[in-house]
Amino acid sequence: MTDVLILTHIDYCPPAHLAQVLQARGCSFDVLRVDLGELRGYDLERPRAVAVMGGPMSVNDPLPWIADEVAALQRLIAREVPIIGHCLGGQLLAKALGASIRRMPYTEAGWQDMQRHAQVTDSPWLVHLPEPFSIFQWHGDTFALPEGAQALFSSRWCDNQAFAWGDKVLALQGHPEMTEPLIECWLDDWAHLLDERQPSQQSLAEMREQLPEKVRALNQVAEGFYAHWLQLAGL
Repeated sequence: MTDVLILTHIDYCPPAHLAQVLQARGCSFDVLRVDLGELRGYDLERPRAVAVMGGPMSVNDPLPWIADEVAALQRLIAREVPIIGHCLGGQLLAKALGASIRRMPYTEAGWQDMQRHAQVTDSPWLVHLPEPFSIFQWHGDTFALPEGAQALFSSRWCDNQAFAWGDKVLALQGHPEMTEPLIECWLDDWAHLLDERQPSQQSLAEMREQLPEKVRALNQVAEGFYAHWLQLAGL
């Protein structure tokens, strides 16, 4: 049995720091490119935990593999496999649980401060988080909350930054998996997609300011999420 299944959708949205955490813990993992058809035929009874990474596409795009991935996630949810979704991955989880995903009137990008929902006092997904904390963002879509979900935190520009569903599903709108080289790669290759005149987007200089320190803090945020996720899987 494979310990962890990681679903990816493009080469520049890899598991990044998540892979480093799994390697350090000695967990075996498979990384599949769903957009290239690698999920077809995969035995969904094998993984003990699943992570779903990001991508530039929308869950609402007419891409044939999206329906296959949503169906796979529904099977994994039915198996009560611990699942964590990052950005597009969080949106795919929301869709698998029956919620809608919509385009925002702007793009949220850069380091954004998170605010916990006041009514959330006992979530095990949040016990490790400092106050305040930030998560790196780059998205133009947002998910609604599935029925029965618990909203966890929000940002100034996105009300639904994270939800828990049951005790084994965590959907995140941001990118806690980022590393310093991956952020630099995105800023080098995709800055032309940004418009720093939008208040929801940081400038490139702001994103790079004190980058090593910000990434170290982000890694700690991510490691808390991953530790609880793996604990649920008995890993």
